[in-house]
Amino acid sequence: MRLKALLVHLLTASGAVLSMLAMLAAVEGNWSLMFLWLVVALVVDGVDGPLARRYDVTKNWPTYDGVLMDLIVDYLTYVFIPAYALFKSGLLSGWSGWISIIVIVYGSVVYFADTRMKTKDKSFAGFPACWNMVVLVLFVLHPQWWIILTIVIALTICMFTNLKFIHPVRTQRWRNVSLPMVLAWVFFAGWAAAMDFWPQNWARWGLVITSLYLVFAGIAQQVVSKRSILRRS
Repeated sequence: MRLKALLVHLLTASGAVLSMLAMLAAVEGNWSLMFLWLVVALVVDGVDGPLARRYDVTKNWPTYDGVLMDLIVDYLTYVFIPAYALFKSGLLSGWSGWISIIVIVYGSVVYFADTRMKTKDKSFAGFPACWNMVVLVLFVLHPQWWIILTIVIALTICMFTNLKFIHPVRTQRWRNVSLPMVLAWVFFAGWAAAMDFWPQNWARWGLVITSLYLVFAGIAQQVVSKRSILRRS
């Protein structure tokens, strides 16, 4: 069990290597390869948590802080590299690009340090700074600059609200729907990146639909819960 716990830690740490590979691709302007590495990192991030709980890494290998390690890797792959891509890709330019990268990296580091970021049902309180997913969708849809800026500012504000965003693996409620949705998102995202962000319509719509579910499922759960409480009262 101790060896397995150590291997889980090392799996989490591999995300740092993936982030470096993504950054090297980003510096070269190879956005497709960058996002493919980030998608792989997202898969690793989705797997290492359940494995860490299964092999009880805090007990069987307490020398390494898996939570801290995960946060470091997540900031690189979820925030820093996607923000760089958004700025350097040309989707945003001038003052709008500067505003976006500043609010993304600044707001996200504050959010990651917030001890209240997780709710009782293992969801996230506020938008969980998944900018890797947001920016990839923006690369596929190519919206106008003011739409991108509005989305960035709105999601940054949402990080510091009580709006709930599901964790597809850990949030028990609707998990039988949420887990297939996030797996579908990974497939559509990987396909879109492989197609240099010009995928077929079915992949583009699949990415949009799964993204909308992942963004609004937690908020929908809040609405449903409030309605049930009001009915009981």
